[in-house]
Amino acid sequence: MSQNFDVVVIGAGPGGYIAAIRAAQLGLSTACIEGEAYADPKGEPRLGGTCLNVGCIPSKALLASSHMFEDANSHFAGHGIELKSPATIDVAAMQARKNGIVDKMTKGIEFLFRKNKVTLLKGFGAFVGQADGLTQVQITAKDGSTQIVSAKNVIIATGSQARHLPNIAVDNVTIADNEGALAFTEVPKKLGVIGAGVIGLELGSVWRRLGAQVTVLEAMPAFLGAADGAVAKEAKKLFEKQGLKFELGVSIGDVKSDKKGVTVAYKDASGAAQTLSCDKLIVSVGRTPNTASLNLDAVGVKLTERGFIEVNHDCMTNVAGIWAIGDVIPGPMLAHKAEDEGVAVAERIVGQKPHIDYNCIPWVIYTSPEIAWVGQTEEALKAAGREIKTGQFPFMANGRALGMDAADGFVKMIADAQTDEILGVHIIGVGASDLIAEAVVAMEFKAAAEDIARICHPHPSLSEVMREAALAVDKRTLNM
Repeated sequence: MSQNFDVVVIGAGPGGYIAAIRAAQLGLSTACIEGEAYADPKGEPRLGGTCLNVGCIPSKALLASSHMFEDANSHFAGHGIELKSPATIDVAAMQARKNGIVDKMTKGIEFLFRKNKVTLLKGFGAFVGQADGLTQVQITAKDGSTQIVSAKNVIIATGSQARHLPNIAVDNVTIADNEGALAFTEVPKKLGVIGAGVIGLELGSVWRRLGAQVTVLEAMPAFLGAADGAVAKEAKKLFEKQGLKFELGVSIGDVKSDKKGVTVAYKDASGAAQTLSCDKLIVSVGRTPNTASLNLDAVGVKLTERGFIEVNHDCMTNVAGIWAIGDVIPGPMLAHKAEDEGVAVAERIVGQKPHIDYNCIPWVIYTSPEIAWVGQTEEALKAAGREIKTGQFPFMANGRALGMDAADGFVKMIADAQTDEILGVHIIGVGASDLIAEAVVAMEFKAAAEDIARICHPHPSLSEVMREAALAVDKRTLNM
């Protein structure tokens, strides 16, 4: 006999497990389905999806390790710390540390499920049909056995997977996507990266710090086109200074791999034929939603032309009682966006009226320096005909940043020319991922630049750069 639940969540990534926990907190009988896409040494499914297993968490662990390695060899001397010989890297130990963090985080979700009385159903979920106001979902376990559960509400949170190019065979050894690039067992002498997006820049930075010569090939003619122009320009300059090499506006041709490495034929921005030879190649050209195995036709859920699940502003599909969140629906593929949508959907199911302002979802790139922004870019606002005023303040004029040997970058604030409402904040610099939270709060409450300028910020702290940028909007900085 089929088990019945108020809510069944398909997928235990950041959006799915948060949705399940919130639904259970609200008194709903809740189950979460997760397969063996990411398994522990015993073959049991690891919760947390791409983010915790082969995305956000492991990449930040490697970024931290590689940053410390580079500091030891390149920045300790400036602090009066002398190493008798250059630091070396034990890649196996670094990877073991990363894996330990992933294991701890994924097991933490299992604890949260038990704490909140969420039923974990192991296997892959697919729709069967609907009857008597309930949706049936079949769960197929790794041994091939199946069971069917029914629910008043189903939340699809199956995430996304790396997009591959048709002429490039990814084996995650020599030619890798994000999963393979996080598991290299040695530092490649020469590393190629296709795609200058978030993943390409972060993973390229990891291996560059550890000694690889990194060349990034990007199809778009502009660098970091989604970022504010001033930030993108500064980022490219700083990354090139660090040793990353960029080729923009390229067209990828044949890619060949053998025991000696990888050869990438491409045309540069002028149309001239070029060749890149490297030991390893990372393919980082975006992600595609995981919808193929859901059997959506069984319940009539519609997809967009690009293969995303079609939803309304409340994350409900065209079928009553079936919802979708995170990477499977249109919008930025960000873990924190998925989490907010998961909470919102759980609350909507019980009749609450939560609201998500997608203009206030922050973006972060965890390079060094970090890049973060929220709201609109100067270019987008001008294109829309909005009258604006801007303020910018550099970290080089901040005592805390100087003390940290991290004076690169700036904070840029954009406000409405008439009302002073903050329309966008763009940061490139140390701690940007944390500093951006103040801007998010300000924009959620429709704050003016003057509000930030009038708030007392601790001294000495990096947060003072945010205040000075707000002061700069009215051309009245105090420390420059």
